[in-house]
Amino acid sequence: MAGRPAFKCAIVVSAELPTGLAANAASVLALTIGDRVDGLVGADVKDADGVVHAGVIRTPLPILTAPNDRVRGIVQEAAAQDETFFVSFSALAQSCRTYDEYVEKMAATATADLASVGIGLYGPRKQIDRLVGALPLLR
Repeated sequence: MAGRPAFKCAIVVSAELPTGLAANAASVLALTIGDRVDGLVGADVKDADGVVHAGVIRTPLPILTAPNDRVRGIVQEAAAQDETFFVSFSALAQSCRTYDEYVEKMAATATADLASVGIGLYGPRKQIDRLVGALPLLR
């Protein structure tokens, strides 16, 4: 289909998270994707009055939801795909009050012991669709 971007973004948060924690997870993941994917955020724009407005993301960014085990499965599947950028957000990260606390706790935690409660994805549309295409929007 003409006009469809070749790359896609998506965020998936655990359906078990309360609304506030789901919003927190999604915002952390969105910030990280925006920082790590060059060119994802567009240039500043001017309105008809000449007022400059900060650029926003160039592609839709759906916030989806899935059970905890499916979130963890998506993390594992994304890790196996070379062309997909992903960032996982763990319950450990969400429990920390400072970044220093996060660094300290991560250093003492094995990868297998991290419980992912969210994932942000950016990659080829087909790969992202295969990972999250059937998931519902967060409501």
